[in-house]
Amino acid sequence: MSTRDATAYTTTLGALLGLLGLAIGLVGLWLLVLGGSPYYVLAGLMLLLTGLRVHRRSGLALWSLAALFVASLVWSLWEVGLDWWPLAARMGVLFLLGAVLLLPWTTRRLDADRARGPSAGGAPKPPSSASRSGWREGGGVALAAGLAAFALVSVGSWLRDVHAIEGMLPPSQGALIDVDADLRGVPPGEWHAYGRTGYGQRFSPLSQITPENVSRLEVAWHIHTGDLRGQPGDPVETTYEVTPLKVGDRLFLCTPHQSVLAIDATTGKEIWRHDVKMVNALALQHLTCRGLSYRAPRTPPSTATASAAAAETAAAASCAEGKLFMPTADGRLLALNPKDGSPCRGFGNGGEIDLWAHMPNVRPGAYYSTSPVVVTERLVVVGGTVLDNVSTHEQSGVIRAFDVDTGKLVWNWDSGNPVETAPIADGQRYTVNSPNSWSISSVDENLGMVYVPMGNQPPDQWGGHRSPAVEKYSSSVVALDLGSGQVRWVFQTVHHDLWDYDVPSQPSLVDLRIDGATVPALVQPTKQGELFVLDRRTGVPIRPQPEAPAPQGAAAGDTTAPTQPVAAISFNPPTLKEHDMWGVSMFDQLACRVQFRRLRYEGRFTPPSTQGSLIHPGNFGVFNWGSVAIDPRRQIAFTTPTYLPFVSRLVQRPNDSALVVHDEAPQGPLPALNENFGAPFAASLSAFVSPLGIPCVAPPWGYVAGADLTTGKVVWMHKNGTVRDLSPLPIPIRMGVPNLGGPIVTAGGLAFLSGSLDDYVRAYDVTSGRQLWEARLPAGGQATPMTYTGSDGRQYLLVVAGGHGSTGTRKGDSVLAYALPRS
Repeated sequence: MSTRDATAYTTTLGALLGLLGLAIGLVGLWLLVLGGSPYYVLAGLMLLLTGLRVHRRSGLALWSLAALFVASLVWSLWEVGLDWWPLAARMGVLFLLGAVLLLPWTTRRLDADRARGPSAGGAPKPPSSASRSGWREGGGVALAAGLAAFALVSVGSWLRDVHAIEGMLPPSQGALIDVDADLRGVPPGEWHAYGRTGYGQRFSPLSQITPENVSRLEVAWHIHTGDLRGQPGDPVETTYEVTPLKVGDRLFLCTPHQSVLAIDATTGKEIWRHDVKMVNALALQHLTCRGLSYRAPRTPPSTATASAAAAETAAAASCAEGKLFMPTADGRLLALNPKDGSPCRGFGNGGEIDLWAHMPNVRPGAYYSTSPVVVTERLVVVGGTVLDNVSTHEQSGVIRAFDVDTGKLVWNWDSGNPVETAPIADGQRYTVNSPNSWSISSVDENLGMVYVPMGNQPPDQWGGHRSPAVEKYSSSVVALDLGSGQVRWVFQTVHHDLWDYDVPSQPSLVDLRIDGATVPALVQPTKQGELFVLDRRTGVPIRPQPEAPAPQGAAAGDTTAPTQPVAAISFNPPTLKEHDMWGVSMFDQLACRVQFRRLRYEGRFTPPSTQGSLIHPGNFGVFNWGSVAIDPRRQIAFTTPTYLPFVSRLVQRPNDSALVVHDEAPQGPLPALNENFGAPFAASLSAFVSPLGIPCVAPPWGYVAGADLTTGKVVWMHKNGTVRDLSPLPIPIRMGVPNLGGPIVTAGGLAFLSGSLDDYVRAYDVTSGRQLWEARLPAGGQATPMTYTGSDGRQYLLVVAGGHGSTGTRKGDSVLAYALPRS
C-alpha cells in the first residue's frame, strides 16, 4: 500500500472512530445531565482520542483503545456481572474496533510516531524502527490481552445462566387429598372445558406420555381449518387462541371468524361445520375465540307420554344429547347440538341469546365475549369485553346467568350496581362503563360459587371519577353465589388500578394440604406477577400477605393507593436500574439509558404521567389469559412469567371530541383507541424499546417456572424460547422470549407449552423444569394446548397454530395432533 493509500486508510478509520466518540460523548453528556452514568462521556473522549491518534498514524492509538477496552470490561462486570447479553451489548462494538486496530494492515500503518523531545540540534529525533515497533507491539499486546480477557469472560458467562433457579418439585401427594374430586366427573381421556374442568387447572390425569418417551412424539395428523387471519375488515388483533374440547370421540373448536367445527379426535377428519353469520362492519378490537363450553346430556323426554317421533323432535330442539355454547363477536350466545352443529332451538330465541339486551350505548362490535362461558348443572354464566380506552361512555360489564335449558335470565350482577341481582326489568339498562370480565371464570358447584376475574373501568390510566363500587370491584376476583348472583366475597389484586393490571387469568381451583389440613384454595395469577393463593370459601389469603407502600403523585384530578398487595408467591421483577438497560450495541443501549432517565419510574406501581412513566411489568402482563397449570396431586403450579416494560404517557385533552393521540380518525367502524373521550387525559401507550425496536430491558424476557403451592416457594425457573422468529437472522438462540398462551400439565410428569413467541411446541419435566422435547410449528402457537385419549388408545397432544396479530407471529390455520408411534 502506498503512503497515500495508507494515509487515506488511517484518515478514514480515524474519522470513523472520532465521529463515534463524538456521538457517544455528546449523548453521554446528555445522560450525565439527566443523572446517569459518566462512563459514556469518558468513553466518547477516549474514542475521540483514539481516532485522532489513528489519523496521525500514531501507535499510541493502540494504547488508548486498550485502556478504554480494559476499563470498559471492568465497568461492565461491575454493572452486570457474568451475564452474557448485557456484557455483549456493552463490549461488542469495542471488541470489533479492537480487532480492526489489531489487523496487520492497520498496525503497520501506525508508524508516524516521533520520539519525544528535541535532538541536540533542537530538531525532533527521527523515530527508529525499534521505537516504532515498541509503541505498536506494546499497545497491541495490551489490546490483545484485553480482547482475550473478554473472550474468556464471554465463554464463562455464556455457559453460566445467572438468571436460573435450580431445584426439584415434590412428588405426588395424591394420597393425602381427594384428587378425584378435582376431575369433576370428566373422563380421564377427555377435555370438557377451557381448563379441562370448571376448576380451571389445565391438568390431565393421562400418563402414557412420560419424560422417558416424550422425545418420540410425532405428528399423528395435521389439518387446516380454512380460517386465516388477514381477511378484509379484520382488526390487528385477529388471533387463534382456541383450546378445543374433547367429548366422546370428537373434538370441538371455534375459529376467529366464528366457525364451529367437530373433528374426529383420532383421525382429524372434519365431521361437521357451523358457520356463524355475522353482522357486517363490527367495531372489533379483538377477533378471536378462545373456546367453546360443553353441557353434558340431559335425560331425554319420556316416550310413555309422547310418540317416538315427537320425543325425538323434542330432544333435538332441547339438545338432550348435550349442548355446545359459543359466544360470538357480534354479541350473541349460541347453543349448538354436538351431534350435527344445528341450533338448540329450545334455548333462548331459536338457539341463541342476544347479549345486547338491556345494554347501554349499543354500538355493534363494542361489546362481545372472546372467552368461553361457564356451564353448571343449571346455569350458563356469561361475561364480556368492552373496548379499552375509547370513552367514559362504554357498555356495562355485567355478568349474567341464564337457565342452561331455556336461556331465561336467572340473575345479573353488575359491578356498577352490585346489590340488585334480580333479573333486570323491561326498559331498564345496566350501568354505563362498569368494570367487565373479559377472561375465563371458574366454578365450584359444591360450594355454590362462580369465581370471576374482573377488569378495570375505562379509562385504564386515569381513575379520577370512579365510584365506590368501581373502586371495590375493579381488578379483583369476585366470588358470586350461583343461586342468586350476590357477592360472597371479593379480593382485590390492585387498588385503584392505573396500569391496566386487570385480572386476565382464569382462577385455578385446587385442594391444598396446608399444615396438616386440606384447604379448598383458589390460585389467581395477575399481570403484575403475583400468584395469590386464597381460601376459595372466604377469599382470605392462605399465607400472610403484606401490603407494600406504593409511589404517590397521580395526574391532576386523580389519586393513587398508598399501598398495594403482594403475594407470598411473586414473580414481580426487581426494580429496574439504569444498568438494566439493553440494546444490541452500546449505541442503542445508551439511547435506552437516556430514555430511562427521562421517564418517571419509581417501581412497579409508578403512576402514569404527562412526563411519561415506565410501567414494569407492562400491561402485556407477567401472566395473561393463558393463566397457569396446576397439578393437584403434586400441589404445584407450572407457570410462564413474561417481562416486557411499557411506556404510559397521559396527554391532556382540550375537549371531549378532539383527537390528541391520533392524527386522524381510523378508517372503518373501529373508534379511535386510547383517546378516552370524556376524560381529561388520553393515553399514549408503547413498548419500551430502543431506536432499533429492540427491548430496552435485557433478556431473558420469558421463563418457565415451577412453584410449590404448599410452601409458597418458586423452586425452579429457566429462560424459555429462542429468537429464531423474532430477529432478522433465523438463528435459534435461546434468550428467553415472551409467552402468550397457557401451559398444561399431565399425570405423566410433563408440561406442554406452545405460546412462546417462536414457533415451537415444547415439553418439560415438571419436576426439574428441564426441556425434554420440541417440535417446529407451521405458525405461531398462541393458544393453550390440550391432551386426550383417542379411540385407538393412544394419548394425543393437540396444538392449534394460527398466529397472533398483535405479537406479529406467523399466521396460519393449523391444528396438529402428536402421539407416540403405534406399537
